[in-house]
Amino acid sequence: MNAPEVVQVLALQVDLAWRRLPEAQREEDLDAFRQLVNKAAGDVQTLAYATAGLRADADLVLIRFAGSLAALQESNSALLRTGVGRAMRVAHSFVGLLRSSRYVKRAGSQEQGLLAGERAAYLIVYPFTKTHDWYRLSGDARQGMMNEHIRIGHDFPQVRQLLAYSTGLDDQEFIVAYETDDVAAFQDLVTALRETEARRYTLRDQPILTAIYRPLDEALQMLG
Repeated sequence: MNAPEVVQVLALQVDLAWRRLPEAQREEDLDAFRQLVNKAAGDVQTLAYATAGLRADADLVLIRFAGSLAALQESNSALLRTGVGRAMRVAHSFVGLLRSSRYVKRAGSQEQGLLAGERAAYLIVYPFTKTHDWYRLSGDARQGMMNEHIRIGHDFPQVRQLLAYSTGLDDQEFIVAYETDDVAAFQDLVTALRETEARRYTLRDQPILTAIYRPLDEALQMLG
């Protein structure tokens, strides 16, 4: 697949009735879903994260990268018609574009989380929207506040970030995803960021999805 342009966070919940099916049927359903994800890998790359036991409304989070919205839609539609996908509901869906930040002149590996390198143990992802007042500030004022934001982020090298742009495409303006092996360090980072001036211009940053990275086979087995 060429460099992806579109990213989606797809949080799925399995119907309880599916878990009561005979084991052989559940294994068949999981295998069909797994095969379809792997078959689509040339057009849509997928990272799997388990939320089973961590959230009441979702059991599985898929981070999907594609070259177009059409490719993403076709793959998702097929997944939800196949195997265990037929017993799933979409709990959350965030769609955005992968674009260069106007505030970061040269993105390093810390700003390219999920796109390269080995996966960290934990994923924290949420939709994010700024207030209207943010956009009424001068470019220099916004850059100054973002410089503080970026500096604090660099104080926590064990936390990597991916930012996607959703303005005009989804309910949120951004998708913010972090991956780390140290959730305490991540919590310290969030606390520090909430003390910055830029925090005043946050309108919404929920729901927060916290998930654990699993190979696809393992994440699917945790469904039941």
